[in-house]
Amino acid sequence: MDFSNVFLPAVYLGTRIGDARTPVKESKIGYLTDPNLPPNLQRQHLDLIQARNRMDQEMGGEDRNVEGLIQSYELAFRMQMEAPSVLDLSRESKATLDLYGIDDKETDNFGRKCLMARRLAEAGVRYIQVTDNGWDHHTKIGELLRKSARGIDKPLTGFLTDLKARGLLEDTLVIWTGEFGRTPYDQSAAGTKDDKPGRDHNPYCWTMWMTGAGVKPGMVYGETDEYAWKAIDGKVHVHDLHATILHLLGLDHERLTYRYSGRDFRLTDVHGRVVKEILA
Repeated sequence: MDFSNVFLPAVYLGTRIGDARTPVKESKIGYLTDPNLPPNLQRQHLDLIQARNRMDQEMGGEDRNVEGLIQSYELAFRMQMEAPSVLDLSRESKATLDLYGIDDKETDNFGRKCLMARRLAEAGVRYIQVTDNGWDHHTKIGELLRKSARGIDKPLTGFLTDLKARGLLEDTLVIWTGEFGRTPYDQSAAGTKDDKPGRDHNPYCWTMWMTGAGVKPGMVYGETDEYAWKAIDGKVHVHDLHATILHLLGLDHERLTYRYSGRDFRLTDVHGRVVKEILA
């Protein structure tokens, strides 16, 4: 998944916090605090910039990019005022930190991300993406896949347990997915003996899961052939997936359009069906 706004206005662009390749403890979330200016002077500074931006709008005509810039500055300022306290994990109890696997070498990094996600959801942030880097196991899959799985298993379990305990899972949709499936065979060259094999990308089938917000629990939808190479039953196209996600968020994908490049675009283009079989 991505946080890009693609053809939508800039106001719909996600705000990145940190870098998936950098552990949370080491990452620097820039501009959330300014030691040189108190909040009231920061607000005055921003107001001056915004006044000039709006002057440009009045003189040069409406520009969606400028309007997106104005709104992004406002969002950035609100984050400066609110985000530091929301992202402060020192406010959590030891029991909660243990639940997410924080301070354990294997689970600390992803655990911190998951706990931040819960705090952001609790604070009213509508859409949150958590990224775990390093799942492209083209080699050493026997070793690296186990390491990746160990790093996320406890934090994810803690995250879902915490959401449910706080009553947040009822209206929070959690999606776990990658961008590709994997082949059911290793990708070593034919006729060679590879002692560190991995698996190649497989666009014909892959597994993801969803929970919360109206998803039927404890079920598997879809089936592959006997080799796990291609989906043969219950196929879900990416447009179907998007239509279903939008439905669970209370949006009709056939009515949600945005005019771009001369025509009305849907987020599912002209395709997509809601996969009602997975709905509770």
